[in-house]
Amino acid sequence: MRIFSWNVNGLRAVLNKGALQEFMTNEQPDILCVQETKAKPGQAEVDFPEYEELWNSAERAGYSGTAIFTKIKPIAVNNVLPVEADLADQFGDPLSEGRVQTAEFEKFYLVNIYTPNSKRGLERLELREKMWDPAVCKYLKELEKKKPVVVCGDFNAAHTEIDLARPAANRHNAGFTDEERRGVTNLLKAGLVDTFRELNPDVQRYTWWSHWGYARENNVGWRIDYFFVSKSLKGNLKAAEIYEDVMGSDHCPISITLEF
Repeated sequence: MRIFSWNVNGLRAVLNKGALQEFMTNEQPDILCVQETKAKPGQAEVDFPEYEELWNSAERAGYSGTAIFTKIKPIAVNNVLPVEADLADQFGDPLSEGRVQTAEFEKFYLVNIYTPNSKRGLERLELREKMWDPAVCKYLKELEKKKPVVVCGDFNAAHTEIDLARPAANRHNAGFTDEERRGVTNLLKAGLVDTFRELNPDVQRYTWWSHWGYARENNVGWRIDYFFVSKSLKGNLKAAEIYEDVMGSDHCPISITLEF
C-alpha cells in the first residue's frame, strides 16, 4: 500500500498546471492526502474516477483545507479534532479551517493534518505550543487505543538541524523555534515514528522551499512534511520517499509504503 501526502498550495492551481494529473498517472497512489486545497468540493475540476473524494474545506473561501483521494473505501470518516480549550485567535479559529481529517481503514487510522503556520512574527506560536500541538498529540494517542495510526501532512516545523538547509540563520524563525520543534519531539515521545528519519537517519532532504532567492533551484529547503506511524507499524514500513523533482507547488510530495 502506497500512501502519499502533498501540500499542493491550491488544488485549482496545481490542477490548472496539469501537475496533479501527471503525478497521479505516474505514481498511482492507493491513497493521496493533500493539504492547503484552498477550495471546496465542486470548485476544483477533480477527475480521478478510481478514487473516492473526502473533503474538509475551510469556512473561509480560498483558504487552508484538506482532502483525501482514496482507492480503498474507508470504514468511517470524520473531520473533528477534539479540544479542551478555545483555539480561536486574532487570525480565526483553526477548527473552522479544514485542517484535520481522519479516515478509518481495516488496519489503521489515517490522519491528514495541515498545522497552522506560526506566522512571520510568531503571532500564532502560542496557539501552536499551548493548544494545537497538544490537542493533536492527545487525539492520536486516543485513536491508538483502538488501532494503529498513520499520520501525514504539513506540520510547519523542521524537527532538527538536519531538516533544514540553514538552521543557524533560522534559529528563532517560524518553523524552527524551540516550541515548534518540541511539538514534533512530543509526537515521538508519545510513541510515533518519523518514517523518513527512521529509514534515512543521516539523509538531508527537503519538502518545502521558499519562493524567494531561488531557494528551490539552490535546494535551500526545509523538511516540514511528515509521515508518522505507530511503533506497532514499524515492521510494516517498507519505504519512505521524498519527491523533490515533482513540481507544481512550493512543497513536494512524500510517501510511505506499507505491507500487511
